[in-house]
Amino acid sequence: MFEAKAFSPFETLAAQLIPYSHEGDDGSHDLAHILRVFKNAMRIQAREGGDARILAAAVLLHDCVAVEKSSPFRAQASALAAEKASGVLADLGWDASDIAAVAHAVTTHSFSANIEPETIEAKILQDADRLDAIGMVGAGRCFYIGGRMSSALYDPFDPAGSHRPLDDRRYVIDHFQTKLFKLADGFKTDAGRALAAERDKRLRDFLEAFMDEI
Repeated sequence: MFEAKAFSPFETLAAQLIPYSHEGDDGSHDLAHILRVFKNAMRIQAREGGDARILAAAVLLHDCVAVEKSSPFRAQASALAAEKASGVLADLGWDASDIAAVAHAVTTHSFSANIEPETIEAKILQDADRLDAIGMVGAGRCFYIGGRMSSALYDPFDPAGSHRPLDDRRYVIDHFQTKLFKLADGFKTDAGRALAAERDKRLRDFLEAFMDEI
């Protein structure tokens, strides 16, 4: 499988897990997203350490169950993904302790789940996934998801939400304040925090330019 080569040096593992890695047609949680998270994770792991094989498996399976952002079951998505990932790895003959390590990382990566990561691999996955939610890619994904939810771009009479409650299901641009600008403060690793600071600035610069244009 040619896609697996992009996940070097874990091509064999990627070839085994890519068929299970994502569901549905959500372009914000597709194989391109998984590859970006993988690159983020390997970059952080090179500085922070941890078991790269566990981390690679967790990255490849962290979104293996699809739950739409607008679903009332969104907070359960990572737990469902961890359960599915555990079954996939068990079928591949992984031992129980390694499966548990992957499952913990998958469970705790989610912002919606709000569960604290305890292992270095889990911390790296959470940081790597959240890096893809900020910066220019994060802005693109935000608008893409807003389109899937049929949200308006912004409130034309109060785009900054100065005199109304913020509502990121109704207005895409509100999501910058309700979630995206909060992410950089929650990174778990030193390497992740450094990368997040750069991307957070890009995201804030983007919103400033957007507001200027409208």
